[in-house]
Amino acid sequence: MNVNNNKFKPGLYCVATPIGNMGDISFRAIKILQESDLILCEDTRVTKKILHKFEIKKHLISNHKFNENKNLEKVTELLKNNKIVTLVSDAGTPAVSDPGRILIKECVKNRINIFPIPGASAVSSAISISGFSDNFYFCGFLSEKQNQVKKLFKNLLSIQCSIVFFISPNKLVKRIDDIKEFFSDRDILICREITKFHEEYIRTSVKELSNVNFSRKGEITVVVSEAKKEKLSFKELEESDKKKINKLIKKMSIKDIVKKVSEDREISKKLIYNYCLEIRNEN
Repeated sequence: MNVNNNKFKPGLYCVATPIGNMGDISFRAIKILQESDLILCEDTRVTKKILHKFEIKKHLISNHKFNENKNLEKVTELLKNNKIVTLVSDAGTPAVSDPGRILIKECVKNRINIFPIPGASAVSSAISISGFSDNFYFCGFLSEKQNQVKKLFKNLLSIQCSIVFFISPNKLVKRIDDIKEFFSDRDILICREITKFHEEYIRTSVKELSNVNFSRKGEITVVVSEAKKEKLSFKELEESDKKKINKLIKKMSIKDIVKKVSEDREISKKLIYNYCLEIRNEN
């Protein structure tokens, strides 16, 4: 496999780094890191471990949410002078729930080349093993404020898709009631420490979420399934259904009748329940 056929053009390279397992870095990612004039990273200590692993010695500048604006003029000037600048986050794809968008917008404004070097992503990794719809909405990190979380969840109810978000284990425990309030009829996948030694994947229904035990350590990516399709319902009961209910009404409770008849024929539970009440009232 030859990764050296194409010479790297000057510009900003958004390089995905491993989210846990160092073996997930790509050949192109290593090559562009080797060719970079400058590497922007969230935490220099974290990125130095990657560079040391692959024997790369390059100049690093810390670039996080508190100093992005401060770095902007210097980095933009380098890029205008046809330098190769690489942007990485501590893990995964940069500028996705991580610093970088301010610089990218400035590059767009100044018509500076921007190139993605794809690789590890907790979002796509979690979706790929979920078994849920691959039409999904990514929320990033959930807000610290409960009212904002509830507003977000309420808005997402009208979208038929899976929902993905990042959260710490302790904060997930605090948000369980909110998740159950809005998505009680769905399934959920909890991915903890993806690709790392202690990785863990928990599948359950949202209704049973309170009963799930998971470690309070590490990082979590949560995937909530799309809404389940409602059972086929009819505007009216057929005569055969009515006869069946009339026989059962003498032997069973309304609750049990609704359960039995709806399972047998996938009829609207509301229709069955209303018909049962009608018979009871007549008697």
